[in-house]
Amino acid sequence: MIFIMAWRNIWRNKMRSIVIILSIAIGLFAGIAVLALYKGMMKSRVRAVIDAEVGHLQLHNRHFKKDFEPAFVIPGGVAVLKSITAMAGVKSAAPRSITNGMLATTTGSAGVQINGIVPHLEYATSQLKNKIIEGKPFDTAKQNEVMIGKKLATKMKVKTRSKLVLTFTDTSGNIVSAAFKVAAIYQSDNAPLDERNVYVTMTDLNALLSIGNAFHEIAVLLNNDNEVKNMLQQLQNKFPVCQVESWQEISPETDLLVKTTDQYSYIIMVIIMFALAFGIINTMLMAILERTREIGMMMALGTSKIKIFNLVLLETFFLTLAGTPAGLLVGWLLTGYYTKHGLDLSGMGRDMMSSFGFNTMIYPEFPWDKLTGILLIVFCTAILSCLFPAIKALQLKPVDALRN
Repeated sequence: MIFIMAWRNIWRNKMRSIVIILSIAIGLFAGIAVLALYKGMMKSRVRAVIDAEVGHLQLHNRHFKKDFEPAFVIPGGVAVLKSITAMAGVKSAAPRSITNGMLATTTGSAGVQINGIVPHLEYATSQLKNKIIEGKPFDTAKQNEVMIGKKLATKMKVKTRSKLVLTFTDTSGNIVSAAFKVAAIYQSDNAPLDERNVYVTMTDLNALLSIGNAFHEIAVLLNNDNEVKNMLQQLQNKFPVCQVESWQEISPETDLLVKTTDQYSYIIMVIIMFALAFGIINTMLMAILERTREIGMMMALGTSKIKIFNLVLLETFFLTLAGTPAGLLVGWLLTGYYTKHGLDLSGMGRDMMSSFGFNTMIYPEFPWDKLTGILLIVFCTAILSCLFPAIKALQLKPVDALRN
């Protein structure tokens, strides 16, 4: 009986009920849209870190990352690289010789990290070739070519074919300087990295560092993201003399960003639902005040307070139940469209987005993993929203209510 009464009551004023149902649907859609956008942005950032920056895993000499001393190469690096490349699950592996130094031009100087690479291996591991916006990839027939980031090129007023000087120390602590010609200018989704990283061929850098065919780093790209922990353990057991790290350890700020964004997304959802709660409270309170005489009559006829409370609760529940599927459906359809076609945020400025390490093209994803939490928040909001109107109804005295 209470169910039938609750259902009929919400359709007494159809316009008001439709408005609150739409409010619930729009509020839920807004929350899903925010969660989907955040999920897409975080996935894009993680993919950039793995596919274009550090790889899934990296190996170093255990002492190298303390001061980046060029003498601390990976013991037996060539053999280690061959062994890793042959392992099941490894997509590609790229060796890098690394040193810190100064880049100088006629307009000034800047501190940089100089990365000596094997071009074809680096292109497969970090997509460096795809980032080139001016110039051409390294020419194996030429020596002393360098690739620099767009932000650094702008800062130093350097163009392709410009000459610059790189200065650093070799394994003996001697200061070494060499002139390089800019072969290409690249641009990634991470402007801060572009500003401090330059690339030369490993052959050229190793000759200046006097380390032969040795190197300081191996970046490993896997076929499956889910194999990171397993492969990390395998490499640590197989190469105990090396320091093996996952992308979460190498880029802890990205890992922290993903975790905190998950927390903030729920907070935003709660804020949206909290604002929506006032609309539900207002609607239900108006419904109670309009039916004061009716509720007084029910009480006078012996209807218990529990049934009156349940009546208000059910009316709120029905309104929420009607609005929730609509919000979910619209959110799923719109998210599905942008998941396929992408959401272009270039209007916000590529420089601004890249300064935080994000691409301007984001592919939102429906937050299936958070759907249970979303529904819980929605229905908790509905229950809490009905408390005040229900208490107001329970406070009515039958005699006073019947006089109104």
